[in-house]
Amino acid sequence: MKKLAYIVLFFTQLMAAQSAFDKGNEQYREGKYEEAAQSYESILAGGEESAEVYFNLGNAYYKLNQTAPAIYNYEKALLLKPNDKDIKVNLGFAQKMVIDDIQATPKVGFSKLFYGLVGIYHYDTWAWIAVGFAFGVLLFFIGYYFAGSTLLKRVFFAGILLSLVVIVISIVSATFVRAESSKMRPAIVFSEVASVKSEPLNNAPDAFILHEGTKVNVVEVLDNWKKVTLADESTGWIKDSDIKELKD
Repeated sequence: MKKLAYIVLFFTQLMAAQSAFDKGNEQYREGKYEEAAQSYESILAGGEESAEVYFNLGNAYYKLNQTAPAIYNYEKALLLKPNDKDIKVNLGFAQKMVIDDIQATPKVGFSKLFYGLVGIYHYDTWAWIAVGFAFGVLLFFIGYYFAGSTLLKRVFFAGILLSLVVIVISIVSATFVRAESSKMRPAIVFSEVASVKSEPLNNAPDAFILHEGTKVNVVEVLDNWKKVTLADESTGWIKDSDIKELKD
């Protein structure tokens, strides 16, 4: 009986979320961007989430010229659909509204260079590449088995070896990218202007100033302070209330 109640509750929540999503879409089409944002937010408040909800919510905030919420929700959508081109394009538009122009420093060290090379793909993409070439191994083996000439057997055997090499590279890349991604704690600055301190103290001198929408990476937490790094490897302490982490 409890299982039936859970199933009914699940479908009720699902229908409510879909209703709010459709309502938000209609409000967005009518230019009621604030109301649309509220509808999408109500879905997230109910415990439901999807890349589509975050993407549409980001669009609504973008129309409202709310830089930080727009970027935050696009980034959340990208976490769920890392290869979605529409999300990447709209995120790029939103990032152009950010005041801070932070240039990434060149990668130094083997691990950073390797991540810069294989990190262009999400670990799920590397996993699918491995799966695809695993099927390739099977097809090449079948071809090798039924090949009627020595030349064809050599061709299919070479295909098997090449596919195995790609599989190994893909598995290593997927494992490495996943491990590196798990270390990262990305966050978006939500305060219009945020002081980043040299120490986790209110009276400490400012290391630099950040503005809303800038992306940082949290590396340490101390009370209500968080130590963050930027793409240019600048570091400092920022108040917890000034940022919102993407993986919370």
